[in-house]
Amino acid sequence: MTGTIMGSMPRLLASIHDVGPRSEGAFDRLHALFAVTGVPTPALLVVPNHWGEAPIRPGTPFATRLRALADAGHEIFLHGWFHRDDSGQGGFRAKHMTAGEGEFLALDAAEAARRIAAGKALLEDIIGRPVTGFVAPAWLYGDGAREALRMAAIPLAEDHWRVWNPTTGAILAKTPVITWASRTPMRLRSSLLVAALARTLSLPSTMRLAVHPGDVTSPALLASITTTLRSLLKTHRPTRYADLGHAA
Repeated sequence: MTGTIMGSMPRLLASIHDVGPRSEGAFDRLHALFAVTGVPTPALLVVPNHWGEAPIRPGTPFATRLRALADAGHEIFLHGWFHRDDSGQGGFRAKHMTAGEGEFLALDAAEAARRIAAGKALLEDIIGRPVTGFVAPAWLYGDGAREALRMAAIPLAEDHWRVWNPTTGAILAKTPVITWASRTPMRLRSSLLVAALARTLSLPSTMRLAVHPGDVTSPALLASITTTLRSLLKTHRPTRYADLGHAA
């Protein structure tokens, strides 16, 4: 398994998912963990209105903070709109890969484009610069979402296995993402096992690591995240997603 970026020091793409007002406390803990471990500015995947219960509004304290985080060097990604699949049509992947959060798996192109445009406009108004890209909730994309991304000229997207440019189709990195799960005891144990295994393998030149607010509920997950970060940073340097396009 090899990354697509060669001839340079191996790279680590680190991110915090589900950033928004409803998860601010968990975000603070994860952000502090990254900073003390050696990744001060991970990418932030922001949900404009998580589950329809936590809208981000310009001029609010959270919006002001998000602008400050972008000013400090965090890349800002649009991460869906609601982060919830309300279609009921996601099928096997929606049922078994996410707790009903595959928002963009069953949307048609028109509705996906509407949510992407609205979220992009909102976040860019708040942070005062273009978003770095788009990541679908649960990394799940349907055909409508992929078409909407092409139409929106979004420069970067990622799923479980790759980072790509939706406009050109160019693959910028091809490597799985290390992530954790706290939804069930079985998922928690399996994610700990995968992370431990990853620390023993010969690693590709581009690694991805992602954390979620629910990770803070488990001391075992937090310990695994810290250990995995420290292990990766021995061989990989933190990198901005936007730099993939320059190096590809």
